[in-house]
Amino acid sequence: MISPELLEILVCPENQTPVSLADAALVRKVNSAIAAGKMANRAGEIVSEPVDGGLVREDRAWLYPVREDIPVMLVDEALPLEGLLP
Repeated sequence: MISPELLEILVCPENQTPVSLADAALVRKVNSAIAAGKMANRAGEIVSEPVDGGLVREDRAWLYPVREDIPVMLVDEALPLEGLLP
């Protein structure tokens, strides 16, 4: 789990906007897209490893994956949320 203190200082590496924890429903949707082979990261690579959680950019366009309680705050690793959010 990401500590509240760490979450307070983490920002999107692209535009420095705040990020927030993805809820369980969104993580399930992302992992379903990964399992179906329909999720590519920002670098265009198909993602095959499910995420344990995620950090959502303020504009809700991208999710930075969390794996083994470590946020992966790399622009190329961000996952698009288009079509996954209401």
